[in-house]
Amino acid sequence: MSSSPSSLILKIQCPDQVGIVEQITTIVAAHDGNLTQVSQFADTINQWFFARFEIQISELNSTKLQASFVGLAHQLQAEWDFRSIPYRMKTAILVTKANHCLQEILWRNQTGEYPIEITSVIANHLECQELVESSGIKFHYIDELKAGCSVEDKKLGFSKIDAILSKENTELAILARFMQIIPEDMCEKYRGKLINIHHSLLPAFIGANPYQQAYDRGVKFIGATCHYVTADLDAGPIIEQEIRRVNHNYTPEDLRLLGRECERIALANGIEYHVNDRTLIKSNKAIVFSK
Repeated sequence: MSSSPSSLILKIQCPDQVGIVEQITTIVAAHDGNLTQVSQFADTINQWFFARFEIQISELNSTKLQASFVGLAHQLQAEWDFRSIPYRMKTAILVTKANHCLQEILWRNQTGEYPIEITSVIANHLECQELVESSGIKFHYIDELKAGCSVEDKKLGFSKIDAILSKENTELAILARFMQIIPEDMCEKYRGKLINIHHSLLPAFIGANPYQQAYDRGVKFIGATCHYVTADLDAGPIIEQEIRRVNHNYTPEDLRLLGRECERIALANGIEYHVNDRTLIKSNKAIVFSK
């Protein structure tokens, strides 16, 4: 009896050595699999190998391949992950007041660009509630994280967020202009599963009005950085960046509006790379395989 067709994504990283791709190709072929896409990178400075494979294979042989791959992975001293296609990654979105990044994600999800299921939107203010609920998505308001709350309130608020993410089996949480610092223990627990966006003027221009500061200094570029969240504030592995050239004709408001556009695009592209399993993290660096 023939098995139904299936596909897999394999991500792997390991110490670099001769013949890694050949060994993987051999084991895939032994299970009647076909490599439909291969992306690889050898970091010659750190002697480390990264790769992503898309494999067309029957459902029955897919299970056998994953089981038999364990031996090769141990031999290569590898970190690896298989994902069956198609899939929908359970995704939560965290917001504060600004909705431009949230709207971009909702629109791209509605048009089918992302293989995700938005399980809920979590917010520490109510400004985005109507937008979220009108899209048919669950909205959680965390009152303990609104402006002016105490340290103890914030601790309780983040414990509620953690409970929501756990209950909804969240695979990815997107900080879409969520203006709160994630506690260190949550950063570690969700390592590689938290994505944030910030304007690339950091750390040169910090505080409440970075675009006024940028205007006062006569900047020539503005932009945004999408990165994984770590306990080191705004310093996690970079997934994507977007920039625009500007000049003295731009007002602070022009810079702010252009900055929001950069944030939307950088975050949207960063999400696309992550949810399509095109990123691998090593130390504080993300390797990103584009299409």
